[in-house]
Amino acid sequence: MLRFPRALFALWLCLAMAAPALAGHEAKKEPKRAIVVAAFGTSVPEAAPAIQKMVDRVKAAYPGVPVSLCYTASMIRHKLAREGKAVPPAPAEALAVLPDKGVTDVALFSLQTIPGHEYDDLVRLAEAFSGLPKGLTHVSVSAPLLFAKEDFPRVAKALLASAPKDRKPGEALVFVGHGTDHPANMAYPALQYTLWQLDPNAFVTTVEGTPSFENLIAELKKRGIKKAWLMPMFAVAGDHAHNDMAGKEKDSLASQLAAAGIAATPQMQGNGDRDAVAAIWMDHLKKTVDALPGK
Repeated sequence: MLRFPRALFALWLCLAMAAPALAGHEAKKEPKRAIVVAAFGTSVPEAAPAIQKMVDRVKAAYPGVPVSLCYTASMIRHKLAREGKAVPPAPAEALAVLPDKGVTDVALFSLQTIPGHEYDDLVRLAEAFSGLPKGLTHVSVSAPLLFAKEDFPRVAKALLASAPKDRKPGEALVFVGHGTDHPANMAYPALQYTLWQLDPNAFVTTVEGTPSFENLIAELKKRGIKKAWLMPMFAVAGDHAHNDMAGKEKDSLASQLAAAGIAATPQMQGNGDRDAVAAIWMDHLKKTVDALPGK
């Protein structure tokens, strides 16, 4: 998880204090926009195309605007480096190179699901990079998937649209998210409530938050449901989807459901692969880009 380094913050503070003295020595730049796609990242090769698909959507929507990718998860970047694979930069690194390319205004495109710790880190980073002498003028972060109240019914409909065609009446759809100790975890039960208005057998559960796997299994048993389709609610169907959701270990969701007498059928498709869900992220990005002064 990204944490803004104190040393970089101190450097920013020193430069900010020196801004009045430096201002007269630099001609004002013409505004120029760029977009940085901020994904958590993945080390699962078959999951990476979903992130690239989001990058490609951005490039198609904003021709002529520089678009780059960063991974917010240091553990993912380090793992890729150890394996000798190409490593997208950290968010701070991705932003730091843009002024030399003439960029003044940046939309940091958040591929987070909720406004949790990771999103807070991006917002702090954007604030620190905005207004640096000889640097970026504006850095703004787009809203994550579940942010405003109007996002919830739209996301619920988009998720339900991804239901397997083979699903039969009485079978559950279970959308599996990450979960967090951040107060933003409340987005998951809010989404659960919204889904139930549209489909009483659609559920939300999380790996590390609420609703928990135990909450889900108790609810499925209470309703007498015997089969559940497991749907990743991550940007990509990466490590959490393969292991925590669908793994063979006894503590995975699939194994716990089987132990409770409920058949589980995992679907390996993340939100980056769902066009209707991706469209919501893209709308959030549009609001951010439209508010930037550059072209």
